[in-house]
Amino acid sequence: MGAKQEAEQWAETVRKYGALHDLKYEAVGGINPKNGPVALCVGGTNRLTGELVEGFWGSCCDADEKEVGGLFNKAVVPTALLAKAHMPDLAKVIPAFNVESIEGHEVVTQRFARKVEFESIEFNKRFLTTVPSEYDPVRLRELFGPGFLAWTTTMTGEIDFGVNDRQLWFLWRLRERSEEELKAALKNAGQLFGRLQAEMDESGIHTYPPGPWHAGLEPFPEG
Repeated sequence: MGAKQEAEQWAETVRKYGALHDLKYEAVGGINPKNGPVALCVGGTNRLTGELVEGFWGSCCDADEKEVGGLFNKAVVPTALLAKAHMPDLAKVIPAFNVESIEGHEVVTQRFARKVEFESIEFNKRFLTTVPSEYDPVRLRELFGPGFLAWTTTMTGEIDFGVNDRQLWFLWRLRERSEEELKAALKNAGQLFGRLQAEMDESGIHTYPPGPWHAGLEPFPEG
């Protein structure tokens, strides 16, 4: 299969998933109307917005794109999928943090100065967790309970996740560009969202119920 055909096939895979799950598909993600909620994955290729999987509202798009193919058949294809959701409630606990998979790629830590380690040796082996120097890492240690840490290490894909600009982001490195891999990426993103909400609930932190506000489709409800 040529590079252009591969890119077109992936775009069609994403479109079909969007149509099946009543999601908004855009070849390139745009911005929301003025005075409306902030859009997610702005400028992202093959953006889907809505309830990506049951209970997880947000947007996803291609990520870590690379050019493939020969001189007369070049195309840009993704090597990862990025999913995002607005989570102002989580951002109140810790405004920014970064969890990066150590295996398989070089970890970039320039923006994040403080390394955070947890009681789970397995989690620390698999991930490098950091927060900006101005934030207290204790808040993150308190948020990530033993159950969450244990669950995270069971994910089979190579992943990164964190919070920035009041948004939860989740990066899944694609092992192949297929419907099954798209489903696996969004399933794990949804589970991460649910787990973090559960951790906040257990800590007595106010959370918003899953809804279109997490996807930037409506304002967050009052209270």
